[in-house]
Amino acid sequence: MKTDIEIAQGAKIKPILDITKELGINEDNVELYGKYKCKLSLNILDELKEKEDGNLILVTAINPTPAGEGKSTVTVGLGQALCKINKKAVIALREPSLGPVFGVKGGAAGGGYAQVVPMEDINLHFTGDMHAITAANNLLCAAIDNHIHQGNNLRIDARRIIFKRVLDMNDRALRDIVVGMGGKPNGFLREDGFMITVASEVMAILCLSKNLMDLKERMGNILIAYNLDGEPVYCKDLKANGAMAMLMKDAIKPNLVQTLENTPAIIHGGPFANIAHGCNSLMATKMALKLGDYVVTEAGFGADLGAEKFFDIKCRYGELSPKCVVIVATVRALKHHGGVKKEDLNTPNVEGLKKGMENLEKQIENIQGFGVPVVVAINRFIHDSEEELKTIEEFCNSKDVKVSLAEVWAKGGEGGVDLAEAVIESIENKKSNFETLYDVNLTIKEKIEKIAKTIYGASGVAFTAQASKQIKELEKFNLDKMPICMAKTQYSLSDNPSLLGKPQGFEVTVKEVRVSNGAGFIVALTGDIMTMPGLPKVPAAEKMDILENGDIVGLF
Repeated sequence: MKTDIEIAQGAKIKPILDITKELGINEDNVELYGKYKCKLSLNILDELKEKEDGNLILVTAINPTPAGEGKSTVTVGLGQALCKINKKAVIALREPSLGPVFGVKGGAAGGGYAQVVPMEDINLHFTGDMHAITAANNLLCAAIDNHIHQGNNLRIDARRIIFKRVLDMNDRALRDIVVGMGGKPNGFLREDGFMITVASEVMAILCLSKNLMDLKERMGNILIAYNLDGEPVYCKDLKANGAMAMLMKDAIKPNLVQTLENTPAIIHGGPFANIAHGCNSLMATKMALKLGDYVVTEAGFGADLGAEKFFDIKCRYGELSPKCVVIVATVRALKHHGGVKKEDLNTPNVEGLKKGMENLEKQIENIQGFGVPVVVAINRFIHDSEEELKTIEEFCNSKDVKVSLAEVWAKGGEGGVDLAEAVIESIENKKSNFETLYDVNLTIKEKIEKIAKTIYGASGVAFTAQASKQIKELEKFNLDKMPICMAKTQYSLSDNPSLLGKPQGFEVTVKEVRVSNGAGFIVALTGDIMTMPGLPKVPAAEKMDILENGDIVGLF
């Protein structure tokens, strides 16, 4: 069986200008990055502003497990399948981060015969967006330390600098560091640390901005520190946001590539799905909605994190109205949620499967609570038994939810035709009445409790003394009337990763509350959320290589 990279390298890719012509994009709005990828001018949004938006389809999933769900693969496969049934479809995805590529995950461009290409470019430097974000972020960090060194007119409290440096690599040694060592010429000694680039507020800002000027304004609103009087200090106080926006002048433009079957795919932005909102850029989604009749996009992790943030943050700011949600599940992952051991997941176990379907049931209820029609996609694996597949189908039928077997990994678009038809039927016959979960004018605690009780099924929320103090401070400075971005484990509906399935009677503990004022949301941290991952004992990088002829091997 061919590996993902072997499949990708054997693909018949069209020149990207052929794809832009098929989409009706004027060549003046295309900036080529080689033969098979390009950036799209934001002028397209102005030129097509009177055109009716296409139908927005969100792909999400049950809570992720080590068994894997294949959300990106289903997203790509569904887009290909819609084209198979003669629909004008465009896919909108996040950009992969180099850290996970070289760590555990490997690539993030789909898999099998449902991939975006050129896979090697997308998973590596692509068009340089991650590097631009890293540079803009670290320019601000340099400006902060320089301002203190040069006299500190803003009276920044060096103990309360909250904006960190970033690097797009998994490097645990940089989580907590000391800067300014070496005496007076090197600035003031203070504690600092690095996050991975995709956890940066600059990344979140890129993904929620409407245009370049909006991005510049948002970056000016980044809360970077507090002064010695305890008052907030913003990026604009250092006059750094103009230069930061300048560094982002190309990164702000969405990237266009294609799938193995030449379906257009706009890939742009990639914020973490726990510390940030986990969706591709708003500009990319809006552009896709103008260029296609059906747009397939995804949100990170399970529906309790990614989909909730997609609805309450991205759709709120972008005034988007999703028409259908696809929840991806696998037999193996559902059995994992039912308590089946990892080594036994390939053995048929209907009882374990039934217990694990409580997780799927809750995710279905959550999506329906937003007023959006649901379709369940069973991402099929070779060891799935017919009885197990039938059990899921009967369960979905009992909930009056459409269900489809997706075989896009093995068959590409052809393996997702049934899913595509189910999605179309849901859009046409089940009207979406989308609405957000809460009013942003509620108090911070009220918004957090609404999410925890409604989406997670928690009995209540406990706030640590530190979190309560931080909330009062945000309220004092009128930084509280924003959506909430919950930072919690992706593996459970609760804040405890070991509570699988559909846990009952648990309380969510909020340890810390931060504001991403430029992005426009408040982050509530629960559990232990890692903003700078480390490499595993055997990193994926060890299996990667480049041959004399330039071919890449081991990237998956």
